Amino acid sequence: MRLFTVDAFTGTAFKGNPAGVCLLESPVNDRWMRSVAAELKHSETAFLLGDSLRWFTPTVEVTLCGHATLATAHILYSTGAATGPVEFQTAGGTLTVNHLPDGMITMDFPAKEVTPSPVPDGLEKALGVTPLRVGKSHLDLLIEVDSEETVRTLSPDIAALTAVDARGVIVTAPGTETDFVSRFFAPNVGVPEDPVTGSAHCALSPYWSARLGRDSLVGAQLSPRGGIVHVRHAGDRVHLSGHAVTIFSGTLHV
Repeated sequence: MRLFTVDAFTGTAFKGNPAGVCLLESPVNDRWMRSVAAELKHSETAFLLGDSLRWFTPTVEVTLCGHATLATAHILYSTGAATGPVEFQTAGGTLTVNHLPDGMITMDFPAKEVTPSPVPDGLEKALGVTPLRVGKSHLDLLIEVDSEETVRTLSPDIAALTAVDARGVIVTAPGTETDFVSRFFAPNVGVPEDPVTGSAHCALSPYWSARLGRDSLVGAQLSPRGGIVHVRHAGDRVHLSGHAVTIFSGTLHV
């Protein structure tokens, strides 16, 4: 079966977030998909069978993943397997993607409301910064800090973050060249730092739209690889858009 690595949320090779994309020819079991994801060691690997899309980290299955969805759509469009809108059936609901005239791919995802939350025990020490605001968004914590530079230079204690009761920790601040910046740490699901996180922007989009008074924004994720996510908040949905680059394609023999 066909296997790809795609760098998502970037137009430049070896930037953005690499995702595995496996085009299944027949049903396979969960243990096999986890093994493939662990072998590839990307933060997520997508498995597509018909219109059914699933995502696995090297250790667990996840219910929503933006960059691996973008990577999968990019493969469908770049190989000619799709030309117009595509609907994926996922554990996170039906996700619609489309190829835009400017080359970007846009994805329709559920918005994630951020509600104020007390600072969890050990979080401030693990991050090494003092939060300005703390919110809870579904399975993640959202931490606003004072500046883009604080986000960029953050060096958290990853082992200590595993004690925080959350799938992941989003750290964010206003941007200088983009509307906002962020980083995402999720050691509890086998991802110490995710290079660019589409699902985190399902929370970042409504959060910063409320703060800035605009629905359409541009976010930069300041991991070492870096990436750009265009977002538009539309009620209970968020439209995430970005570029992607195929790095390699091959055949999975096992």
